[in-house]
Amino acid sequence: MSRWEAPPEDDAAATHDAAATDVLLGRLRAGLPPGSVLTDPDVTASYANDMASFCPAGAPAVVVLPRTVEEVRHVLRTASELRVPVVPQGARTGLSGGANASDGCIVLSLTRMDRILEINPVDRIAVVEPGVVNAALSRAVGEHGLYYPPDPSSWETCTIGGNIGTASGGLCCVKYGVTAEYVLGLDVVLADGRLMSTGRRTAKGVAGYDLTRLFVGSEGSLGVVVRAVLALRPRPPQQLVLAAEFASGAAACDAVCRIMAGGHVPSLLELMDRTTVRAVNALTRMGLPETTEALLLAAFDTPDPAADLAAVGALCETAGAVRVVPAEDAAESELLLQARRSSLVALEAVKGTTMIDDVCVPRSRLGEMIEGVERIARGHGLTIGVVAHAGDGNTHPTVCFDAADPDECRRARASFDEIMGLGLELGGTITGEHGVGVLKKEWLAREIGPVGVEMQRAVKAAFDPLGILNPGKLF
Repeated sequence: MSRWEAPPEDDAAATHDAAATDVLLGRLRAGLPPGSVLTDPDVTASYANDMASFCPAGAPAVVVLPRTVEEVRHVLRTASELRVPVVPQGARTGLSGGANASDGCIVLSLTRMDRILEINPVDRIAVVEPGVVNAALSRAVGEHGLYYPPDPSSWETCTIGGNIGTASGGLCCVKYGVTAEYVLGLDVVLADGRLMSTGRRTAKGVAGYDLTRLFVGSEGSLGVVVRAVLALRPRPPQQLVLAAEFASGAAACDAVCRIMAGGHVPSLLELMDRTTVRAVNALTRMGLPETTEALLLAAFDTPDPAADLAAVGALCETAGAVRVVPAEDAAESELLLQARRSSLVALEAVKGTTMIDDVCVPRSRLGEMIEGVERIARGHGLTIGVVAHAGDGNTHPTVCFDAADPDECRRARASFDEIMGLGLELGGTITGEHGVGVLKKEWLAREIGPVGVEMQRAVKAAFDPLGILNPGKLF
């Protein structure tokens, strides 16, 4: 080809893309310290997705790891000026594809912003950066006699920023609530690089719209959280756990209804079905009872937990429990909790890949949800284990399948969708704590309706008019 001839269209596009990337990298590096801009394709590829299955992910142009608020502002100003999408990330433990990269994006990994800036026992608050690991915060505030309740199953690795982005929950939600109830205030970098503060650090405050709650659960689509003021509680007494075995999931759910109707306030009320119990045993060798169809774990952190467990144990027996075993001490209680925390990893080991549903239904419909999942599993010839935050109706039916088997993949996806449909039929929601991300976009529209989608898009446009923040997520 003569040097005077125009290059083929594909070559011209590639040349343009390379030049645009060079400009982007040059602008980013001008305001960032060495080592914070990663471009090696093998490295950037490792930041492409979170832990969800069936969620497409693109190839990021660059991964940026800021340490300061000003560095985050520089990234967002650059992205806005050059019209480059930005995907904020924490530890990528999410289960809906909400942290998945898009082609040519800037992945903004906030894991290096991991300082606990303040712990105040008088005001009962902690001020933290988004990269602080949940368990690290819990241990730090514990040294002051305080407690940060939200504890997702991934609490040893997930970050506070990610917890805020997905409005995550945890095992203690039945008594203490979810992340949204502990976020008092935020510092947020907007899409154009402006810094905005929301909320407060006082016990009360109702000035203006509650923008803090708006950002909690927004999955990085409205702004980038760079600081959070979190409410703390006094550290409760050591909890004790009871395990109750049932001959059916329906009987276990009946026990849950009796416990809640009886006015009891357990610190934890969790359910594991037979499939999950067997998977946990196979992975951990804990020796949980494999003959049970459903194992219910109840815990109390009250001044007299043994008395509370005895009362709940009696309700479980009335509901048909085959066996009720209270833990003798804190060590035995922790062993039972570790079994529950191991559930999702154990189910993944059954076939190698899982799709984890996150359907929350009214507690009164929990039994119908469990029975419906059993029917769906039989109908598709699949293994579906169910673990649940039973005390608040939040179920995690987990579809186990072989990713190398196309037909099994098809049936897995179909069963996942049927479970979400069942949840909506029972008056529930498609996600109690994992978020929408990529995985549930179509289902969000079904749940909130066209007017709801229109209003949410209007909110998105107000904060991010160019649409560069985590594009392709939610709707």
